[in-house]
Amino acid sequence: MSGLKLFHTKGGVTEVVSRLAEAEADVQDLVEGNLGAMLGVRFLASEYSTGPVHGGRIDTLGIDENGAPVVIEFKRATDAGVINQGLFYLSWLVDHRAEFGHLVRDRLGAAASDQVLWSAPRLICVAGNFTRYDVHAIREHRRSIDLVRYRFFGEDHFGLETVASVAAQTAVPRARRASEAAAPGAHVAKGAMQELFAEVDQALLGLGDDITKVQRKTYRAYQRLRNFACVCPPQRDKLLVYLKANPKDVDLVPGFTRDVTGLGHHGTGDLEVQLRTDRDLERAQDLFRLGYSAV
Repeated sequence: MSGLKLFHTKGGVTEVVSRLAEAEADVQDLVEGNLGAMLGVRFLASEYSTGPVHGGRIDTLGIDENGAPVVIEFKRATDAGVINQGLFYLSWLVDHRAEFGHLVRDRLGAAASDQVLWSAPRLICVAGNFTRYDVHAIREHRRSIDLVRYRFFGEDHFGLETVASVAAQTAVPRARRASEAAAPGAHVAKGAMQELFAEVDQALLGLGDDITKVQRKTYRAYQRLRNFACVCPPQRDKLLVYLKANPKDVDLVPGFTRDVTGLGHHGTGDLEVQLRTDRDLERAQDLFRLGYSAV
């Protein structure tokens, strides 16, 4: 995986040689059975037929943490057609929104069906490898696309590596004015909180080049395949950030960090961070990195 090596360290150092799957179905079955943990996607259907006119089958259909429809295509090794095939199915899906809505309703309920985010449908391609032409090609499309490389290590380990990710919408430029970077609903907060919101946006985007943003009405998600941070619109005197980090790994500070495991809130993540000042933002940098690393 791009130079990554895995070693056993007990009784000496022994390299665990990576390998491709014997069959594409081996990868598909493993990932489908663990979609939430591996890709942050809820499973909807496997080998979903696009009907006699289009004559195809979508490897895996799902919906991500933010409600975005997801098409997942698998290839055992490098395949020049995986992106075009996936985009064909993604276009079909966008043209059949009602059918997808019924599928979501049947599998996940009416509430999930009502929250489908059609502004950001996603294509995830999982393959043994990709070429530099694949990486260039996805940057020329207007869709959200993730290229994910897999490898088996021995009999007990499986790895996924994001090769490239692009978002359907251009990310907010780092130099935008704070008033323009504010999320919907942020007009109720003025001055300092809007400035802080813009600074948090820059801090989270600055953690890596593989980050994409998804805007929902009640929060803004920052993701690397899966969400690692969600930021709610500024309140009058504070900004709430939810991180995909284990609260048990953090020394919780009343008024600054809180364990919200099992508690309802907008976005995803079990660690709540309350920001009121630039000093709070400085204190939160390590927590942001913790969330980024966790996914």
